[in-house]
Amino acid sequence: MGKLMTAMSQNRQVRIYVADSTDIVEEARKIHDLSPMSTAALGRTLTGAVIMGMMSKIEKETVTFQIKGSNQIKLIVAVSDTKGHVKGYISNPLAETIINEKGKLAVGESIGQEGELVVVRDVGMKEPFIGRSALVSGEIAEDLTAYFAQSEQIPSAVGLGVLASPAGYVKVAGGFIVQLLPEADEETIEILERNLAGVQSVTHLLESGLSIKQIANQIFVGLGLEELEEYPIAYECDCSKSKMENALISLGKAEIQSIIEEQGQAELVCHFCGEKHLFLRDDLESLLANLSD
Repeated sequence: MGKLMTAMSQNRQVRIYVADSTDIVEEARKIHDLSPMSTAALGRTLTGAVIMGMMSKIEKETVTFQIKGSNQIKLIVAVSDTKGHVKGYISNPLAETIINEKGKLAVGESIGQEGELVVVRDVGMKEPFIGRSALVSGEIAEDLTAYFAQSEQIPSAVGLGVLASPAGYVKVAGGFIVQLLPEADEETIEILERNLAGVQSVTHLLESGLSIKQIANQIFVGLGLEELEEYPIAYECDCSKSKMENALISLGKAEIQSIIEEQGQAELVCHFCGEKHLFLRDDLESLLANLSD
């Protein structure tokens, strides 16, 4: 199980969220049988999403974080809640490896820059909030930074990373989101910018053995940490047969009747966890009868 910490600077002008999402990303890798490239892309998205879910102050809010790409990865989806649960999938689980000039996985090139980032915040009202911004690099952290500035008008710094072992499993994964509060003064901004410019990647820090609190301390040198809170985070899918039943109902009577006549049964597979839900002929006929009432 992963961990997420949130804190404020001592002058209460900056908030930080830091997550160790290693277990989450490794679980996603195993569920979806991901290539190293797809692991990095989905892992960064899952990490960003789980932090965004924990940022919410509305208990029942869910956050859907989508990356729509233009290269070999066309779509990444992650859904999180306010309890530290996150799930996700990627359109191309076996994306080919592309290495950049620094010898690292070129996630941005694999996604492409012609696309958009979409955030859907659903609090159970009639219409959810939907924010959009164009991709600036496809590297996800930079795109999320731009999203916060453009769609939510919150100056932010985002770091997301996934490091795989030579054997393929996830060695470390994590991320941070730092946000300036409205009362932030120039001195605080200068200190924070200097610290962020000098901090190493989150994967390097985690691989070096630093805790999420120690990472936060590095980013907040000269600012101090207050109001530390730590929460467990985990990959968790809430799919069920009843939810899949609702998906069948949404197809309508004619489509369900066609499935009965042509296939005799229906097997629905969850995009997020791969669990299969089987509906036999009797199940479908019962469903159809209820729709006819």
